[in-house]
Amino acid sequence: MDQLLTFISNHWDLFTALIIIIALLFGSTFLDALRGIKQIGPAETTRLINHEKAIVVDVREDKEFATGHIINSLHIPMSKVQERLTELEKHKSSPIIVSCRSGARSNSICGLLRKNGFENVSNLKGGLIAWQNANMPVSKN
Repeated sequence: MDQLLTFISNHWDLFTALIIIIALLFGSTFLDALRGIKQIGPAETTRLINHEKAIVVDVREDKEFATGHIINSLHIPMSKVQERLTELEKHKSSPIIVSCRSGARSNSICGLLRKNGFENVSNLKGGLIAWQNANMPVSKN
């Protein structure tokens, strides 16, 4: 214990950097949990689609969506989600899974949906990249 205290006092800058890195790693996960946003992978997404009739909302831009998307996903670009919330109202009682390329944009849209009264919202962790890496099918229609 004395060695740890000596290390911390001699290398306080390294120790501070370590604390910041740990806070960044766990902070976003903790905040998502507080906001009620579930992070789910491709397998759980497939289960929700098949067994609970989940709706997948793809928030990528038009060109990205055209390169491939989850089959039967609803395309609402991130920039238009706020103005198109009424389209999602009919799905308010269904699980909603939001996806984008990597999971970052979709995570912020999950927060927006939660603020607007959507209770069962999940983020596709890793986005379409994780979906494709799991060898899940994509559609280009």
